[in-house]
Amino acid sequence: MGKWQLPPTGGHMDRASGVYLQNMTMAQVNERLQKNDVIIVPVGSTECHGAGQPLGEDTFLVTRMAEAVALRTGCTVAQPVWYGSHPYPHLGMPGTVVIPEESFLAYLRGIIAGLWNAGFRKQILLNGHGQEEVIPLALHQFTKKYQVPAILVSLHWPTVIHDYLKDRAHGGPFETPFQHACEVEASYSLALFPELMQMEHVVDTKPEGFMPPGHVDKGGEVYHAPIKGHEQVGFGGIEVVVYPEGVIGRPSLASADKAIPGLEALLDYMERLIGDILQRFPPGVLPPTDKVTMRDRDEIEALLRGPLRGGKHLYTVAYPP
Repeated sequence: MGKWQLPPTGGHMDRASGVYLQNMTMAQVNERLQKNDVIIVPVGSTECHGAGQPLGEDTFLVTRMAEAVALRTGCTVAQPVWYGSHPYPHLGMPGTVVIPEESFLAYLRGIIAGLWNAGFRKQILLNGHGQEEVIPLALHQFTKKYQVPAILVSLHWPTVIHDYLKDRAHGGPFETPFQHACEVEASYSLALFPELMQMEHVVDTKPEGFMPPGHVDKGGEVYHAPIKGHEQVGFGGIEVVVYPEGVIGRPSLASADKAIPGLEALLDYMERLIGDILQRFPPGVLPPTDKVTMRDRDEIEALLRGPLRGGKHLYTVAYPP
């Protein structure tokens, strides 16, 4: 573990580097499944991040993280989910594309089902945006509907390294708390895709709210306040009115050096997670059928074989996903 190349030398979304599922042929996919059947699905968003940071910042964060881990472990990455769910305060901000939760959940279930049917039955949905209350629901909805063996993980990257994201007053490396398009987020972006950042254009703002401190988490749930950021409405104003700059905090203070220790810890953990999954469940091996589902054994065996090996496709159980 450790010794990650940061910043990386560009991204892999349009490279034939063996990272992305959509860039492979079926022959390459079938070969990959024999060696490593874990896939990472980066789940980001498209939203305003101010004048100096790209609208796809949340997505680029998780794709670059996933790419680094895939190159190290040999797992596969799916092209990202570019549009996500948003809490109410984001509604109406130009540049922010808000997908209704019902549509977002259905979309994620469809992705999970399609990847499972293709043989990627160990999936990590890597969340790069404030939708950590939605993605786990998609995993459970899929599993309730199909009741097939699988390894499904919703991984919200700030949760993994929360101590590394705190401000100096709480033992972290940053001058200001983790919020939105802030010093913290901009620092991680500079460590992963500096070529997309225009720091000469960033604008700082002063965070404000209607309640005294100590109740609601600032962002990313890194401070473990009693109320998570998305577990309330009305404790602060809406972004389009209060923060028309699209920023909460001081991205001008950002630096890649502040992010690299936390980023290395995150990538180390993801490498360990994938290694532990594959050690317990090697390629082609899943949790024991008799312990994770009560579907008929013959039906499950047919689904596990798949439609091209004398079995059945997943959608014979239910459609739509």
